[in-house]
Amino acid sequence: MLIGPDGRVHASAQAPTPVGDGPEAVVAAVRVFVRELAGAAEGIVTAAAGVVVPGEVDAAAGIARYSANIGWRDVPLGALLGEDLGVPVVVEHDVRAAGVAEVVLGSARGADDCVIVVIGTGIAAVLVSGGGPVHGATGLAGELGHIPVRPGGEICACGQRGCLETYASAGAIARRYARSGGEPSSAVEIVARLRSDPIADRIWAEAVDALADAVIILTMTMDPSVVVLGGGLAQAGAVLLDPLRAGVAAGLTWRLPPRIEISPLGAKAGRYGAAVLAWRSAGVTDFSAWTLE
Repeated sequence: MLIGPDGRVHASAQAPTPVGDGPEAVVAAVRVFVRELAGAAEGIVTAAAGVVVPGEVDAAAGIARYSANIGWRDVPLGALLGEDLGVPVVVEHDVRAAGVAEVVLGSARGADDCVIVVIGTGIAAVLVSGGGPVHGATGLAGELGHIPVRPGGEICACGQRGCLETYASAGAIARRYARSGGEPSSAVEIVARLRSDPIADRIWAEAVDALADAVIILTMTMDPSVVVLGGGLAQAGAVLLDPLRAGVAAGLTWRLPPRIEISPLGAKAGRYGAAVLAWRSAGVTDFSAWTLE
């Protein structure tokens, strides 16, 4: 998206990521796409750019360190795109950028201490403390999906046992449902069968219970004012939100639970986060007029 300092979207485009052609092809495609988007609106001069990517990111250096899905290693995206555009370029992790967007535009707007939990094929979180994202000593803060909420439980792809991702991610729900005798289905299809399919009910309840335990852990360690749920599985709405709120409240016996909300940003969270980060690098600090388009 090409977004002005007032939040107005001047141009928007999408393009497939040529992962099958290798990491070099992905980098080349990103460079072409960014150049074309920068010139998409007549009379608009680009002041800065933001790019967000999955995997391990060195935001300070502008380097995409590693992504298992893309296959690249140590790609200096900031320098490459800066050379192409002639403007400052911010590089950030896609989930952390989504967290920035939630604080500026979404359900965590105005919250200095909050957590954004993104639930999809995996589970990740953005931890916001004192108004800024927590990166951690190695840049790996927010790996919520690999908190062992069920110690000694099912083995995770990471090698640990009982990780949240093995119970509450979209992939885990589909896998556990099929393994329990249900017809192979996506998590979305399983949600649609709730209250009419006992297997779906049980697998979903176990997933929500595991997620509630993770949110309780976050609450006791981070003390957030709000926990925002994003990602594809968050679109389940009330069937996720209602039991999750109840489970978290029941698990916190001596303190009030944080507010738990669904993100209004959907798939646009990362893009808006990239825009906010870019404009911050150009000196813009007031985003109060920005609205979702």
